[in-house]
Amino acid sequence: MKRRNLQKQFAVCVRNEDSEDLEPRKIYQVLPDERAAAEGYLRVIDESGEDYLYPKGYFILLELPKEVERALSIAA
Repeated sequence: MKRRNLQKQFAVCVRNEDSEDLEPRKIYQVLPDERAAAEGYLRVIDESGEDYLYPKGYFILLELPKEVERALSIAA
């Protein structure tokens, strides 16, 4: 059985192109989705609380200290 990487990933929104469920300059959790990534998209939990695909260019992926990742995970 293949074990998944359970480390959470986060990204900051840098543009939203009129997407009402994204706020520029806000940090969002990114879910793993290899197929979407191959097509140029990220699977993001947006303001609706659901995960949707958005163009990679809307975000900059972040490398955060573990303490920050934990705090963001608890807040979500």
